[in-house]
Amino acid sequence: MAWPKKRKLVVVGAAVVLGVVGVYGYTVLARPATTVDPARLATVERGDLARSVVATGRIEPITKVEIKSKANGIIKELKVQVGDRVTVNQVLAELDRDNLAARLRESRAALTGADANLRAALAELAKNKVEAEGPDVAFARRNVERADQLSRDKLISPQNLDDARSAMDQAVNRQAVAKSQLGVSDARVAQARATVAQSQAAVDRTEEELTNATIRSPLNGVVLSRDIEVGSPVSSILNLGSSATLVMVLGDISQVYVKGKVDEADIGLVRLGQPARIKVETFKDRQFEGRVTQIAPMGVEKDNVVNFEVRVSIDNASGELRVNMTSNAEIVLEEHKGTLIVPERAVIYDASHRAFAERVQPDSKTGRERVPITIGVSNGTRTQVVKGLAAGDRIILQ
Repeated sequence: MAWPKKRKLVVVGAAVVLGVVGVYGYTVLARPATTVDPARLATVERGDLARSVVATGRIEPITKVEIKSKANGIIKELKVQVGDRVTVNQVLAELDRDNLAARLRESRAALTGADANLRAALAELAKNKVEAEGPDVAFARRNVERADQLSRDKLISPQNLDDARSAMDQAVNRQAVAKSQLGVSDARVAQARATVAQSQAAVDRTEEELTNATIRSPLNGVVLSRDIEVGSPVSSILNLGSSATLVMVLGDISQVYVKGKVDEADIGLVRLGQPARIKVETFKDRQFEGRVTQIAPMGVEKDNVVNFEVRVSIDNASGELRVNMTSNAEIVLEEHKGTLIVPERAVIYDASHRAFAERVQPDSKTGRERVPITIGVSNGTRTQVVKGLAAGDRIILQ
């Protein structure tokens, strides 16, 4: 009789096992049929998001000056090297002064000769003025009158009367000649004065060239380049203008700028004073702050693309940014702090361009649900969510 009782226990145990298996099977079958690759999952986060455009260019100093000599000559001494800091009026270079000093002595000698010629011309003019007044004419006329009276009184011979008349004629002729020479003497004085002025100008010019033989810095800055060496000939900028010999280039790098190009599609959003973030290859992990200070009014077309030149100024008091460094200036058009952010790939658009996102929903049959969202700005990789999601929601990338 014990056997049937044991058999009854086995049957009951089998029924329990089958019940457990059934419950497990129902649970498995009730799970969502579709699973999501973990690599396609993302989390809604809070953070800062900015809409921006990037202008690529090179670092340039706001103030840059090409140093050229005002005097012709040979470089005798160079006082600075590339990279040296210079101040206003600091001596940068010296030209050989020997030739200039000799020219100055020659000019001064010519001026002395011109002064002597002027004094001689003035003396000649004074003499002609006296002769033109004819002081001996009146004396000769009185001699003629007296001789004529004496001749009538038979006290002198006719020869004596003729001599008196001849002396008067000579005095009158000398007066006429002196009067005619006054104009010539005046012209000679004017010519002598002009020669003196010309000689004085030559002296002044040579003295200035001698002063210009010392080349000085016009600003506080840094020597960016030096284009000559000791013994090199230099030509004067006063003679050749822009073609004159370039001595060196100075720049004030305490204030620098990036001159980049912005596409015409974005230029309408760029404004003066907008903040910008500047990155350079040398400091890949650092960011420099700047502001838009200039926007070109006219675009330049190249390869059927119109770009506008934009200047972003940067405070470089530390001098870390060097001239000609390649840089990217990210001009911030719009910025939101502490906002909800999702990857751009998580946003779905329908035919009406309405935005949706697929949120992980374990209770649904598919394990996901599509929810409408309101989006804000985007930087191309991340998008702001204004409404429809919450921080921490798990979403599916498309």
